[in-house]
Amino acid sequence: MISDPLTLLIVMLVFLFSFLLSGIWIGFSLYLAGVVTMLLYNFTLPPTISIWSKIGGLLANSSWNSLDSWSLVALPLFVFMGEILYHTDISNKLFNGLLPWFSKVPGKLLHMNVVACSMFAAVSGSSAATTATVGKITLNELEKRGYSRSLSVGSLAGAGTLGFLIPPSLIMIIYGVMSNVSIGKLFIAGIIPGLMLGGLYSFYIMIAATVKPNIVPNEEEKYVWSDRLKSLKDIAPVFFLILLVLGSIYLGFATPTEAAALGVVGSLVIAALFRNLNVNNFIVSIKNTIKTTIMIAFIMMGAAFLSQVAGFSGITRSLSLYVANSHLNPYTLLAIVGFMYLLLGAILDGVSMVVMTTPIILPIMQQAGFEALWFGIFLVIMVELAQITPPVGFSLFVIQGISDESVGDIIKYSFPFFMIMIFTVVVLALFPQIVYFLPSHMIK
Repeated sequence: MISDPLTLLIVMLVFLFSFLLSGIWIGFSLYLAGVVTMLLYNFTLPPTISIWSKIGGLLANSSWNSLDSWSLVALPLFVFMGEILYHTDISNKLFNGLLPWFSKVPGKLLHMNVVACSMFAAVSGSSAATTATVGKITLNELEKRGYSRSLSVGSLAGAGTLGFLIPPSLIMIIYGVMSNVSIGKLFIAGIIPGLMLGGLYSFYIMIAATVKPNIVPNEEEKYVWSDRLKSLKDIAPVFFLILLVLGSIYLGFATPTEAAALGVVGSLVIAALFRNLNVNNFIVSIKNTIKTTIMIAFIMMGAAFLSQVAGFSGITRSLSLYVANSHLNPYTLLAIVGFMYLLLGAILDGVSMVVMTTPIILPIMQQAGFEALWFGIFLVIMVELAQITPPVGFSLFVIQGISDESVGDIIKYSFPFFMIMIFTVVVLALFPQIVYFLPSHMIK
């Protein structure tokens, strides 16, 4: 039996990662790690209560509390909205609509990945859906036109992760529920960092195109203003959905959950206009929504149980005291936590990272002076980094599936955009008012 909480933490992590690496489902791994930890800890229980009854009670209580939130209703609704859009012609329309606007910009159509991903992220809420939907259109089109394959793939890898940062974001919903931070404030706080990150991606593409002109074709696409004005009809449905979902939240007409319901209705209207969402696609959308929602819920339940075990056994309190007594500089602590997320990103998906670490890491970061709202945006960017961190960066495999490139090449192509994300985190740490600006001016 183990009495020292910090020793117990090490043992818990060893078992957890052993279960994860063995291929056991993440939700089961979290539950098993919690059960093993409770069995190994030196509990003092009344004679009438067995350790198994204590485990069962804690498991039932944590599982119920982790999902007993009205805000979580927004999660399946946003997933469903993204699934509906995935099966419509919105990506083709978006590409054709944006095409005339980039003929004169350095890098030309290489900016399509960044802009298209930013706009699709604002209506899908999913990084995977954003990467797959935009990539299926842009990669083939850019290759046919003679653009650099490496920069096309790299920009897609970087910009595809914007689905987590540009609202609505599934990760933000989960973090908001777990941290008791307003989801509306998180959505608003993510706008400037998301636009800044997208702008830095485009800035890098412009520099690359200026330094190496051969990454873009020599042929000049001929577009006049009448072409640009005509293209607005293809972009209009996306803007309509963005205004419907985000505008209703920012103007105070709807909560994030109500806005998600409006988004589903809006996506169905767009699908009806495009006339390419049939009964089969609709059923597939429902099935995929159920699968994704249950997967996320199962992980959240397991993580809630593990975090309660950590609190019940004194791990959380001992870890907080250890950090406080270490007298670490807040930025040193932030760097350590950031490095920890990079390591976690190599073996875990984004949802798992958030639900596993938030209950333990957030109190420590708040004690060091970082507010929960700011830490939420920091965490989202670290999850974005995890999407292109080998060996299990999810976006790497999504892009591999639609591009036939090797994972090694995709990692190499995406490295500049990986470094841009690191730079963005540093800027937000040095100037946190970037995160607070819109929430402080838009929500009173």
